[in-house]
Amino acid sequence: MNATESKAALLIVDDDPLITETLGYFLSRDYVVATAATRREAISLLRQEKVAPVLALIDLGLPPAPHRPDEGFALIADILAHAPGTRIVVLSGQSEEANARHARALGATEFVSKPADPESLRQLIRRVLAFSDTSTVVADGLIGNSPPLQNLRTQLRQFARSPFPVLIEGESGSGKELAALALHRLSDRRDKPCLTLNCAAISPNLVEATLFGHGKGAFTGATGARAGYFEDAGEGTLFLDEVGELPLDLQPKLLRVLENGEFQRIGETQSRHSSARIIAATNRDLKKEVHEGRFRADLYHRLSVFTITVPPLRELGDDRIRLLEHFSAVYGAQAGVPPFRLEAKSAERLLAYAFPGNVRELRNIAIRLITKYSGRTVSPSELEDELDVAGASAPLAASPAPTFSSSAELIAHALHELQSRSDFNLDATLRRWEEAYIEAARQLAHDNLSQVARLLGINRTTLYNRIDALGRNRRPSSK
Repeated sequence: MNATESKAALLIVDDDPLITETLGYFLSRDYVVATAATRREAISLLRQEKVAPVLALIDLGLPPAPHRPDEGFALIADILAHAPGTRIVVLSGQSEEANARHARALGATEFVSKPADPESLRQLIRRVLAFSDTSTVVADGLIGNSPPLQNLRTQLRQFARSPFPVLIEGESGSGKELAALALHRLSDRRDKPCLTLNCAAISPNLVEATLFGHGKGAFTGATGARAGYFEDAGEGTLFLDEVGELPLDLQPKLLRVLENGEFQRIGETQSRHSSARIIAATNRDLKKEVHEGRFRADLYHRLSVFTITVPPLRELGDDRIRLLEHFSAVYGAQAGVPPFRLEAKSAERLLAYAFPGNVRELRNIAIRLITKYSGRTVSPSELEDELDVAGASAPLAASPAPTFSSSAELIAHALHELQSRSDFNLDATLRRWEEAYIEAARQLAHDNLSQVARLLGINRTTLYNRIDALGRNRRPSSK
């Protein structure tokens, strides 16, 4: 995916080599194409490349469960965590309407059923990429006047000119990066660099060199010295997105920079100084991460001198309508077509929707509506087709395994199991419980794996390993 000046990077993820080879060859005339057969391969490619793909074309049915959409749903969340600006088009045989709706709620822009004509697909990709990202931050304010946005606006203006770190919390897709950008724009550093490092988008063994730089010969492949983000940011702003993914052994070095500005390139003894202002963001509960020993308490307190919480879209009241109208106007202007409008009943339906994908989901809804209904009034049924009704309104999953109020109750249950079952197997039982809890957490978090890991009280790498292990240990049914 090493993009050239003339071609943008595109990622295709499908376990059918005929599809990846055919589409890869056909689309290579317009894009630098990389392919992967599994979610793990796709994430590995994203971590290796310095240029994120402008678009990912992915299948839902991927190994180890190609007849289910789970891996594809998880991949959508993973790609957007690694490269939030990447557009996603789902090309899948898992074409049930519920799957299409949920994929769009997770962040996919379009859903195309297999088989798809390559030329039609190329035209679709061009249409999707014709809409450039538009920020919800305009000038020095936010779009809307709801109390949560008024509070956010006040906090941004209060903290913008301070040199101290800011921790931005909020759900995936709620606009944390936009809040960080607003802090920079409202500060005295607005004319200085503003750099973003997504801590979830880079391999743990590369984070230190990326942040602090390295000297010549510091490690295999280091043929020359190189500055890191702290040096490149200068006296500007360094935004550390998904800071909860920062490796534990690297956290003391970040703490040192926050305390006195000092750091060293890998392989050098010379101390350097950074004057960059640090803004960090997370969708994890960092207090819980500290309690569980996965995040340093001193680093948390240093990062959270000021804390801002970006509200989820469902709490913004009528601002959801204003934001949709903003997207309609902006994307209509980009496409050279008039904006769409909502019928009164359509607006009521929009306000009743929970928006599990937050602002990102609303943006993609606007793109689809402007493509289909520019210059028209959108009816309730037309709007309903774009909503993940089942995913947004599903009740909380029931507990996947028995709960016990004391150790004695747990032991009594174990005694009953051992005495009543001649085929009891401890490994199989533990695996079944683990799989049930992971599945329940995935339902609650709509397959956002960062949130799944937080619900389960483990880090995301551990979650990936356990999901992979469960997939390898799963045996086909004897039916």
